[in-house]
Amino acid sequence: MIIISGANGQLGRGIVEELLKRVPASQVGVSVRDAQKAQDLAARGVRVRQATYDDPDSLAQAFEGAQQVLIVSVNSTGEQALHQHRTALDQAVAAGAGRILYTSHVGASSASPFEPMRDHAATEAALRSSGVPFTVLRNGFYANTVPQMLGQAFTTGDLALPADGPISWTTHADLAEATAVLLTRPATSESLTVNLAGQAVDFQEVARVASEIGGRPVVRTVVTDDDFRKALLSRGLPDALAAMTLGIFQASRLGQFSVNDPSLTQLLGRAPTALKAFLTGA
Repeated sequence: MIIISGANGQLGRGIVEELLKRVPASQVGVSVRDAQKAQDLAARGVRVRQATYDDPDSLAQAFEGAQQVLIVSVNSTGEQALHQHRTALDQAVAAGAGRILYTSHVGASSASPFEPMRDHAATEAALRSSGVPFTVLRNGFYANTVPQMLGQAFTTGDLALPADGPISWTTHADLAEATAVLLTRPATSESLTVNLAGQAVDFQEVARVASEIGGRPVVRTVVTDDDFRKALLSRGLPDALAAMTLGIFQASRLGQFSVNDPSLTQLLGRAPTALKAFLTGA
């Protein structure tokens, strides 16, 4: 059985839907925080079990009989994230899973200025020490972050952000499809790290695309890191969240979010969704 954790989330649910196109529902199980929100999956024959990363006993039940477990990374950071990931990893090992998959991120590094990348790097290290074959899915940056970064630029015409570097923007839909393909490939004892990254562009290109979509110029202007942080704080963001957001730009300037890897294209059998197509739809 293939177990997907976090299956009520956008990525987890997308992976389940793609899996159900490829394998019988009886071969798919989900671990969710709220089983009521997954009743549609249960009605289709998917095994639904309620569990959280903070409750080892619930995970033991959710992972029972697993041949593969996909651990979808949490939204928390720091020690909380590491504790939750390690708990899920330990329970997947205890359940006898033959392979553990984890949704990491392009740019995972213990030295990254962007805090979640340090958490991903630590979780990857725990996977390598687990003794179980694993697949690290280094996903590109979610494309739905771009509209948030654009903010009011469509109306003001000004995209004011810190200096940046190319970022591999990748859609949830593409990641879900590629992950389902990997989950249904023949079993192997080899451990893998796979980059699943889409189109890498900087915010100068984002501004150009936004101009085309909006029908009016959007100009990319560069602000200092300090001014950007102050602007975030003035809008009510907590200091830690402002620092984390700034870390995206600092890491991108180091080239940490840009990869040149054909894996996503090969798994999809087509080019990944272009940023312009995604933003047009969004």
